Amino acid sequence: MQNSPVKIDVSIGKQELKLRRGRKIIRRYPVSSSRFGLGTEPGSNKTPLGKFRISDKIGADAPPGTIFVGRVPLGPNDELPATEDLVLSRILWLDGFERANANTRDRFIYIHGTKHEDKIGQPNSHGCIRMRNADVIELFELVDVGTPVTIKK
Repeated sequence: MQNSPVKIDVSIGKQELKLRRGRKIIRRYPVSSSRFGLGTEPGSNKTPLGKFRISDKIGADAPPGTIFVGRVPLGPNDELPATEDLVLSRILWLDGFERANANTRDRFIYIHGTKHEDKIGQPNSHGCIRMRNADVIELFELVDVGTPVTIKK
């Protein structure tokens, strides 16, 4: 059981992410899902439900709080993007396995850090699963590309 792979379970109702190895919960983190509700429509800013996998891990050596635009870290002299929905610290890019959520990767749905850490624990994102920056950095180190992710109500 010690060598079984890890899995991520996200509960929208509890606004919580659990990292499991088998039946054992290794870590538990508060999260923030979409303030626009649940769904898979392109441009809806909704959080998709179902089964996913981590398709890409981005930001491995970036300092905590690094801002990413188009998955590229901003440099110290780069202009800040004109959005409140900043992607910080690390990106775990999700890819949907089911017909209903197959467009998840194309919708750029991530697990990522945020500057709105005070809103973690309540729906506030634009579709992604937001985490505290220290939490997403820790999670990033514990998972691999291909790690299964389930997002449930």
